[in-house]
Amino acid sequence: MIEVIKGDITKVHADAIVNAANSSLLGGGGVDGAIHRAGGPAILEDCRKIRARQGECKTGDAVITTAGNLPAKFVIHTVGPVWNGGSKNEAEKLANCYKHSLELAVENNCDTVAFPNISTGIYGYPKDQAAEIAVRTVTEFLQTHKKPTKVTFVCFDEDSYSIIKSLVHH
Repeated sequence: MIEVIKGDITKVHADAIVNAANSSLLGGGGVDGAIHRAGGPAILEDCRKIRARQGECKTGDAVITTAGNLPAKFVIHTVGPVWNGGSKNEAEKLANCYKHSLELAVENNCDTVAFPNISTGIYGYPKDQAAEIAVRTVTEFLQTHKKPTKVTFVCFDEDSYSIIKSLVHH
C-alpha cells in the first residue's frame, strides 16, 4: 500500500524513515539536517561508524542507522543524484535510491517505510520527473516483495504532494 501525506518526516511513525543524505553522511541542509537535529547525536555516531567501515556513501546507495530520538526505529540514509540535465544517469541513480532503501528495509524487517522527495531540494531534480521515478520504483518493488506492507511518501511542499498524489491514485 502506498500513502501520500504532506508533512514533516521527522514526526512520522514508521519502522524506517528515509533520509536524503549527502555522500559524507555527516548531516547537511534540508531534510538531512532536520533528521539529524530531531534524532540527536546517536544517528551521527552510527553514520561515523559506517564511514569508518566503508567510506562515503555513493550516489544511489543506502545505509541504515538507529533513529535516535525519532518516532521511527531506523533511518535509512540514501544519496540522491544532483540534477545535471538528465544525461548523467540521474534517473537510474534516483531509482536506485528507492530500490536500495527498500532492500535495506526488508533486510531489517521493516513493515512501514517513509520517503521524503529525494533530490528535489537543493539537488535540483525536477519534481515531476522525480515523482514518476519514485512512484514507479516503489510500486514495482511492492509488487514483487511481501514487505514493506506500507510505503508513505512524505511531501514537504504542496507541489510535490499534488504531483505524487496524482501518480499514486490512478
